[in-house]
Amino acid sequence: MRPIHISILSLILIVAPISSWMTSRPTTYRTSRTTILSSSSSSSTSSTNIESLGLTPELAKLTTAFSSIGDDKLRYKQLLYMANQLAPMDDSLKTPNNIVPGCLSTVYIHATKRDDGSIHFQGDSDGLLTKGLVALLVRGLSGNGAQNIQKVDPQFIQLAGISASLTPGRNNGFLNMLKVMKQQAKSLEELQSSSDQNEGAATSESDTSTTSSSNGGTKYDAIIQALQILQPTKIDLIDNSHQHAGHAGNDMDGESHFDLYIVADAFDGLNLVKRHKLVYTVLGELMPKIHALQIRAQTPSEASK
Repeated sequence: MRPIHISILSLILIVAPISSWMTSRPTTYRTSRTTILSSSSSSSTSSTNIESLGLTPELAKLTTAFSSIGDDKLRYKQLLYMANQLAPMDDSLKTPNNIVPGCLSTVYIHATKRDDGSIHFQGDSDGLLTKGLVALLVRGLSGNGAQNIQKVDPQFIQLAGISASLTPGRNNGFLNMLKVMKQQAKSLEELQSSSDQNEGAATSESDTSTTSSSNGGTKYDAIIQALQILQPTKIDLIDNSHQHAGHAGNDMDGESHFDLYIVADAFDGLNLVKRHKLVYTVLGELMPKIHALQIRAQTPSEASK
């Protein structure tokens, strides 16, 4: 019998419906460790376990698929395949604020919120297996609301059988990835909620608190508008793109390099790194379009000194 090639496994997991795949499997098959029976009782038990883990629909489907493989080596190969299929992450998002702490490899995660309220993630890692875990979480969590993302129990990785392929260090890194993604989703949800409650006040303040120039370009105006969610008491945004003409990252519209000074109560209690990360999160999909953004963020009390 010829060995199963990774592309075949990928077609099974990624393309074929889960139900058709599982019904087409033999009733009994063997792995190097044990014999697994594909019975109605085991299927119902697996279903019950998945339902108790608070998974998103896509993450539940992936968990079912991985748990049904029955071979650790094939699961490992599938993670590598998913790593290679992960959409590239723009280098402008690979900032210190987007690094996941506590991982053996360097891992970046960035979240944005769309108009329909859904959270979407981008990610990358310099380790191939770790990148596969990133791809699994990005695919499984993207497109869901922040509240549903918070409900996900990390124990699903054990039910999926993936934990058997991870060292303790990588397993800890996986937990940190999920934790960061939950934190980013929660931050975006809280910012949106605050904006909705104070929409009228924010609109009024935008007319008096900013020092934006009427000569600002499309990106310039978009940055000013996006930052209103923080209810700033002052914004100074300077387009320094002309100083970098001809340099890498300076695109045709010239809006590539900015200096930002912003004062807002939202920065109270946050250190420098977290203040910058908050600004990056608010700007969301604008960040990949900006080559460089220098930030000076203060609270009103700090600005008055």
